[in-house]
Amino acid sequence: MFLDFELPVIELEEKIKGLKAIHGIDDLKIQDEIARLEKKATAMLKSIYSKLSPWQKVLVARHQMRPRASDYISRIFQQFVHLAGDRKFGEDRAIVSGIAKLYGRSVLVIGHEKGSDMNSRIAHNFGMAHPEGYRKVVRLMDLADKFRLPVVSFVDTPGAYAGTGAEERGQFEAIASCIEKSLSVSVPVISIVIGEGGSGGAIALACANYVIMLEHSVYSVISPEGCASILWRTADRKEEAASAQKLTAQDLLHLRVIDCIVPEPLGGAHRNQIAVIDSVSDMIKRKLADMLLVSDVRQHRVERFCRIGKCIDAMGR
Repeated sequence: MFLDFELPVIELEEKIKGLKAIHGIDDLKIQDEIARLEKKATAMLKSIYSKLSPWQKVLVARHQMRPRASDYISRIFQQFVHLAGDRKFGEDRAIVSGIAKLYGRSVLVIGHEKGSDMNSRIAHNFGMAHPEGYRKVVRLMDLADKFRLPVVSFVDTPGAYAGTGAEERGQFEAIASCIEKSLSVSVPVISIVIGEGGSGGAIALACANYVIMLEHSVYSVISPEGCASILWRTADRKEEAASAQKLTAQDLLHLRVIDCIVPEPLGGAHRNQIAVIDSVSDMIKRKLADMLLVSDVRQHRVERFCRIGKCIDAMGR
């Protein structure tokens, strides 16, 4: 899969593949041409990704080949034990959760899981959690608080599921309770937006001591399509909405909504999954080490959100 604005690079990469498949690859002329095209493709990719528009970043954040929460969990954590169910209604596979080891320390891991192919995407409801998913998070955060386990969450959802059944089972209350629990636990909470951080469904897992975003991820109260539909009664103005929403990692760092950005490999996380996962692992390690120096974790979290309000208020003036 490729994005429309990547087409010139894709064409070059296809030419390179064709040349490499030619018999007699030892021909120096062919090798020189391959090297020239590879250099040109890299330069073109660097140029494209250095000036992505907010809407293009939305498309990159939604890329089907970006690593999912399960990819981060399997590479970063050890001895992961899956924990399921909210003990009230059932299990929600849109949110993966469990206890694992991280650098020799037990932690609680939770994350939105979108799935990697059509069957798994359907099974995980495309990362859109139901009320039981958020109630499961509340239950497990209580567990983490009881046993003094730091919490690491991976955010990647277009938003909470808005179906009739979810609303009947108290979707808004479940999200609000999850936000309240995230803010009140006395253990460190570190959240990483790895793709699309959409609406309250994302905020429920991102009320943390440190909120980290990947370079080409997005984080907003509503999708650009939804914003455009409300403001202008048409989703066709989604690109304009994306620009106005300030949903990129760079905008949100400037507004102090997030704390830091993890650079992605050239061309986005989907081009080198292992490299970006390892970079996220290093960032989590550093932030957990920072939290060991904090005497009052809950107060640290409260002050963080108060700073956001002061910063936005100052900019408004």
